Amino acid sequence: MAQHLTQLLYSLRSLLRAYSLRSLLRDERFWQIAFQIIVTIAVFVTFSYLFGNLSQNLRNQGTEFSFSFLQNPAGFGIGENMLGYETQDSYAKVIQAGIVNSLRLIFVSIITATIVGVSAGVASFSDNWLLHKISRTYVGLVRNVPLLLQLVFWYSAVFLAVPTEANQIVLPSPSTAWVVANNRNISVPGPGLPGEVWIALMLLGLALLLFGLLWNSINKFRYGRFAAGIAGWLERLGALAVIVAVVIVDYFLLASNSAEDLLFFKGAAIALLTNPEGLWVIAIAILTVAIFIIWRIRLKSMVEDGNDGKLLMGVMIAIGVAALAILIFAFNWNTPQIAENGQASGGLEMSVNYVASVTGLTFYTGAFIAEIVRAGIQSVPRGQWEAARSVGLSNDKAMQLVVFPQSLRVLIPPLNSEFANLAKNSSLAFAVGYPELYNLANTTFNQTGKPIEVFLMMMATYLTLNLLISLNMNQLNKAVQFKER
Repeated sequence: MAQHLTQLLYSLRSLLRAYSLRSLLRDERFWQIAFQIIVTIAVFVTFSYLFGNLSQNLRNQGTEFSFSFLQNPAGFGIGENMLGYETQDSYAKVIQAGIVNSLRLIFVSIITATIVGVSAGVASFSDNWLLHKISRTYVGLVRNVPLLLQLVFWYSAVFLAVPTEANQIVLPSPSTAWVVANNRNISVPGPGLPGEVWIALMLLGLALLLFGLLWNSINKFRYGRFAAGIAGWLERLGALAVIVAVVIVDYFLLASNSAEDLLFFKGAAIALLTNPEGLWVIAIAILTVAIFIIWRIRLKSMVEDGNDGKLLMGVMIAIGVAALAILIFAFNWNTPQIAENGQASGGLEMSVNYVASVTGLTFYTGAFIAEIVRAGIQSVPRGQWEAARSVGLSNDKAMQLVVFPQSLRVLIPPLNSEFANLAKNSSLAFAVGYPELYNLANTTFNQTGKPIEVFLMMMATYLTLNLLISLNMNQLNKAVQFKER
């Protein structure tokens, strides 16, 4: 830091020594600084003009730019929400309910689309002719049909075609129901977690994404990754501002109190610590971290000391068994129960609107991910396949242990774009009646006459989520790249 300060003072002193305007205009350092100042002023003036013009037009229409409408009662209902929203609640709670519904859709769809895409991509290299053809047909068909059309197809032609509740599908039998499906809801076996815990898991996922941004900014200070001169000091101020902003946002996500912070959800830490199931979630998280640490220690011991690692492997297996036991026995797993009137209760209940949205996003995005996986695998030299077979590995083992790990350095950058596209495409779920953010925001600005404010909130939400996805995927990409020595 002292070196950078000395360099900055030296630059300023050199500029002050300029004895004429001509020599100053010939100084390259002067133009570097002046150009940045001019651009900053131009951007500020442009946005000030646009905002002033917007404010004037709104005043001419008898309104003003303000978010005070968020405190007014919304007066309309939501088909499904996890925040306990009621008709008399405020627009602020409507927007937050939409964000939670969108996160629920995005997180699940990313996981399922990745599973489908990786499976289809790997299957395209299968020796089984039928599996190979199914994979290629799926990718070629789904990629070339618009997502909106696929969402409408899954909702209208598939899930709405399921019988009504009076003639609902119950598998395998009413006495031992595992799947209960009608044209309104689908119930399957699932954990009996309270709504607060489900929301806490989503908020915890967001906090972890933000932690990637925080860690990136901290590393800049740790390793001195700043430019020289004034630009470096501006970068330092920016990194410091990011650290402060992330800490504040993580406080709201983890430790907020809805009554005090005007938020309508409990912070993730509070929700997990105040629910028995949440405590078990924390226990599983601790065990997962322990497995990761032991795995790193085992790997280092095997590489540097030549140990076989069997003892640490046994410890990892024991911890994994303990985590699996908690997952099975502590989360109140239950199956749907059929009442005398035919209604199903218990299990994991999902509306057909949500299931159609997840299904459409999963298969559409999964088709693109399958092509990315295929391209990544093809980028691995053929000699790696031959080397794996020469030591007796089957095609499946060669793919699992040799080829696929090497393909990750090619897979992750385009996967970044696909995950971001999925997050943005989730707004199309309004077409099948799922109350995600865009759906509820559309009703909000139609009722309030505040399209500018509502659209700014939507833009900020999607932009923030996509930037977090991109940042963390870039961090993962750095971790899997080859390290030159």
